[in-house]
Amino acid sequence: MKECLLCTRRQFLGTASLLAAGAAMPQFLARAAAAVESGKVVKGFHDDRILLVVQLGGGNDGLNMVVPYSDDAYYRARPKIGLKQDRLIKINDQIGLNNRMTAMKDLMDGGKVTLIEGVGYPNPNRSHFRSMEIWHTATDSNKFSETGWLGRYFDNQCGGEAEPVAGVAIGGERPQAFGGKKGFGVAFQDPGSFGWTEGQGQAREENYKLINTVARPHNDTLDFLQKVTNDAVLSSDRVREVAKKYKGGISYPRDPFGQSLETVAKMIAGGLPTKIYYVTLSGFDTHANQVGTQDNLLDRFSKGIDAFYKDMKAQGNGDRVLIMTFSEFGRRVEENASGGTDHGTAAPMMLIGDPVVAGMAGKRPSLTDLDQGDLKYTTDFRSVYASVLDQWLHTDSKIILGQGFPQINMVKGASAIKTA
Repeated sequence: MKECLLCTRRQFLGTASLLAAGAAMPQFLARAAAAVESGKVVKGFHDDRILLVVQLGGGNDGLNMVVPYSDDAYYRARPKIGLKQDRLIKINDQIGLNNRMTAMKDLMDGGKVTLIEGVGYPNPNRSHFRSMEIWHTATDSNKFSETGWLGRYFDNQCGGEAEPVAGVAIGGERPQAFGGKKGFGVAFQDPGSFGWTEGQGQAREENYKLINTVARPHNDTLDFLQKVTNDAVLSSDRVREVAKKYKGGISYPRDPFGQSLETVAKMIAGGLPTKIYYVTLSGFDTHANQVGTQDNLLDRFSKGIDAFYKDMKAQGNGDRVLIMTFSEFGRRVEENASGGTDHGTAAPMMLIGDPVVAGMAGKRPSLTDLDQGDLKYTTDFRSVYASVLDQWLHTDSKIILGQGFPQINMVKGASAIKTA
């Protein structure tokens, strides 16, 4: 198996400062453009399947997203913010979706959604930073890791020569989940923002010329970096052409989340050999005035995912793409005095797309048997990760996660692996 070895972010940033001009285009785009032209998938990976991870940042309140309307304990705990039945789209005689999620309900009715309730982990941490770190590294709550679960997946799948990047996050920061020993994963907001040519203004033209003429002592690392930078600059137009070739015809919401999903769709349509895409919808930390805030966020989430799914179908890529959603924690069962909810524990996850085994998975947590006022998790989030790794990405989850976890049958044609 061949290694997908890239210049690490630390190496790139550390050495780039010596060039007196920071190139905006990381080297992966040059190689990715070449891979697009050759029609290759990422070497070391088994197929062209794609995972899109959607992070709902801030701690999404699962109880007002998937509402247990048949349970009186829900309304006793939330006399002001509890959603009445006329504000729900009923899934069955026990639960309903927030009525701003009509598009998601359509996907459910079409058999495109697996809903897993009560997802969390033992000894939960209610800090945004620490809980997000636990989800990103897939470690026990009392352990720390320098690598992310997807970074370990990248490391495990590759073994010697340079290849296009396997993970792309749409946004300003690379997610901790991408952190690996071989430097996989980058983040950018817009493919058109990378690189520049000589016609893009005097300041950029000066930087362009400086990159190509900077005088310095001979140094193998600097020689390598300058070559990488030059190749990336020269290839940036080709990468932008990948995005320009996108002829979706699907109308995306004009908010940042919708635009991030459209960017992912452009990259997939252009044939970039990326295995993992990552997007974030933030704002779910609803300590006050929750109902209106969360309603609007769920509306964006639902409409954005629906547009992306339709785009994948129109491209003929519906069977190649699996969407997985998560939040770092849920909210407390009881509302607070400010019309919101405070940091909690367990929350729902969703798997979305043509490949899923549709329906409900996991066990709904009790609203009365609580852990200091919080839901007791019923499914470890690493069971979901393990199911995705084994059943969708065709890799050994025990190697990536460090141990085995019981799995749920989530992917059509795959069998759940019962591992203790």
